[in-house]
Amino acid sequence: MKIKIKRFNKQKSQDFYIEEFDILNTNTLKALLEVKQNYDKSFSFRYGCKSAVCGSCAIRVNGVEKLACKVKLKENDLIEPLNNFEVIKDLVVNLDKNEHFIKKSNAFLEEFSSNVVTKNDGKLIDLQSNCISCQSCFSSCPVSSINSDFIGPTSLTKVFRYIEDKKESLSKNKLDLIQKNGIWDCTLCGNCTMVCPQGIDSRSDILKLRMKSLQNGYTDPTIQTSFNMEFNPNGF
Repeated sequence: MKIKIKRFNKQKSQDFYIEEFDILNTNTLKALLEVKQNYDKSFSFRYGCKSAVCGSCAIRVNGVEKLACKVKLKENDLIEPLNNFEVIKDLVVNLDKNEHFIKKSNAFLEEFSSNVVTKNDGKLIDLQSNCISCQSCFSSCPVSSINSDFIGPTSLTKVFRYIEDKKESLSKNKLDLIQKNGIWDCTLCGNCTMVCPQGIDSRSDILKLRMKSLQNGYTDPTIQTSFNMEFNPNGF
């Protein structure tokens, strides 16, 4: 079976190129290992657990984000690196951007509260806690591709997870950090939700963050801008 791989090696050229390989394995990760072993030992990609737990093998197949260890290939499939990240080499991308947005939005436990946490409380954030940071959602996001400052669905879902966590006492602080280049910039296209291998609905999490923001006194800047542009009390 023939597959195509989009490759990049800045030591050879500044341009991307497509290379075709004959492979025996239909599992994508095994096919990538086969290419490295049989064709080019310098071929670069990431993988770890081989069981869809670590998220490190995320790539795109025919333009759609997938975990290489989970997806099977078909004839002439095209494998590419994730979108919206700098490509270091072949399918390996620079993930520093993810760390930057996690820190920028405080998408982590900042300060322990004294609240008693029950099992039911834990169940409320169970889905978001399963995020494996594979960055498939960020890669699929059209806003991230045009706004390099957009916090993105990965961090916003993590923010929602910690705002809902009763152990966190600084929830309001997190809401403040996602007002600019955050929840209001999302177009709610739902790409992030469709590609998440864990079934996490980041679009829904962002909508809930918008609702929480309004309840805490923040305003929707998009409505304000639209109102100012279209409403003329003098009728001209």
